[in-house]
Amino acid sequence: MAINKVFIVGSGLMGAGIAQVAASAGLSVTLCDNNAAALEKAKKSIAWSVGKFIEKGKVSGTVEEIMARIALSGDLAACAGHDLVIEAVFENLALKREIFERLDAAADAHALLASNTSAISISDLATCTKRPQQVLGLHFFSPVPMMAAVEVVKGQFTTEEVFQAGRDFAIAIGKEPILVHKDVPGFLINRINFPAALEAMRLVEMGVGSVEDIDKGLRLASGRKMGIFETGDMVGLEITHGALLAIYEETKDPRWFPPAILRRKIKAGHVGKKVGKGWYLYDEQGNKIGLNT
Repeated sequence: MAINKVFIVGSGLMGAGIAQVAASAGLSVTLCDNNAAALEKAKKSIAWSVGKFIEKGKVSGTVEEIMARIALSGDLAACAGHDLVIEAVFENLALKREIFERLDAAADAHALLASNTSAISISDLATCTKRPQQVLGLHFFSPVPMMAAVEVVKGQFTTEEVFQAGRDFAIAIGKEPILVHKDVPGFLINRINFPAALEAMRLVEMGVGSVEDIDKGLRLASGRKMGIFETGDMVGLEITHGALLAIYEETKDPRWFPPAILRRKIKAGHVGKKVGKGWYLYDEQGNKIGLNT
């Protein structure tokens, strides 16, 4: 099952990162977003990042060659002619279901439909289509160009051939596939990471420890490159919030419900580095300059 042309819905941090690694691996890519300004911003960001990878000798070719493999579109129907379609919008089930319905109607019969969701059920999304056997999860981690892992998720209806095609795609773009054989809320990595993040937030909420000390302790004692709160700011607090809600809605297990301290951040619009405020404060260049109390 050859994958040569990839269509990506959503030009945010994740969508742009997936486009970059796919194009850098020699694939033809179309990046789709209904926001023209967001598309242009993504294009500039990808070109800058590609240049840095070329400078470090991690990617071959020129910026111009790699960028020439990326087309921009504002129309979901442009997914026709592509082998793999990846949805990479924010964690909202209703929106994802709508997108999957539209992609299913427009994509070629042989095309695979994948979601980059970190927590929403792949099987649920598959039921919105007439090709549930061709739907799978491809969960990338942020920042995509630097993180090696990709969770390849087998939904309830996903065939073994499609599951293996997802694995082969991850390898083809230079990633390490993490195979998730059952579609459970949060898949593998977040099922392990989220309880730690939730406990960290609750400990801050209780006044047991500070954001800075918890992050420092995890870096120094656990060998993490980034602390839990630093990672949250980079990914976007609304992404974590949406993923936790998705797991809670499916399981009804109260341990997954977002803590009040996170809900207040979301309500205030303090969602992380991209807006200059999250758990920490950031300058215009994205450098951490203090704690957001």
